[in-house]
Amino acid sequence: MDAPTALDLPMVDPLPPETQKYFDICVEKLGLVPNVLRAYAFDIEKLNAFTALYNDLMLGQSGLSKLDREMIAVVVSSINKCFYCLVAHGQAVRALSGKPELGEMLVMNYRVAPLTPRERAMLDFAAKLTESTDKVEEDDRKKLRDVGFGERDIWDIASVAGFFNMTNRVAAATDMQPNPEYHGQNR
Repeated sequence: MDAPTALDLPMVDPLPPETQKYFDICVEKLGLVPNVLRAYAFDIEKLNAFTALYNDLMLGQSGLSKLDREMIAVVVSSINKCFYCLVAHGQAVRALSGKPELGEMLVMNYRVAPLTPRERAMLDFAAKLTESTDKVEEDDRKKLRDVGFGERDIWDIASVAGFFNMTNRVAAATDMQPNPEYHGQNR
């Protein structure tokens, strides 16, 4: 018998109507309910907190594009070796960029990807926040400003990187597995 995982926690049954509607929208837009949402559905308050923060950081108003945010998610997840997020967000990079090879490069080693100076500075900052937070200094923020990022953008880069550092650890701790459908999408 396989060891239990995050998906073995029972979902609230029945789901509250608002949650069911959210899951239905996921199926409509993505063709699936991401396993991370199913995993959190054992506790609707935790699910709501997770989705509120995710939706704000990844879909809310920002000087960062959706692709920028997904690229940060992949770079952080690559450093942390988070299988769930590499598969799910690598697929999002492929979809948003229209470049399957970009998603693969970011998963393996973002430094080999053909990035703009703006993207390189953003991902270097996210990587440094992940690998050595205690070494982030004003010069690192200046490099972001030099390529056009403002203070709000720096906040958003740090917030997305911080969120994925947290979720990577939860996914690893609970053996969260990505939906199999992600593997073949946008290739």
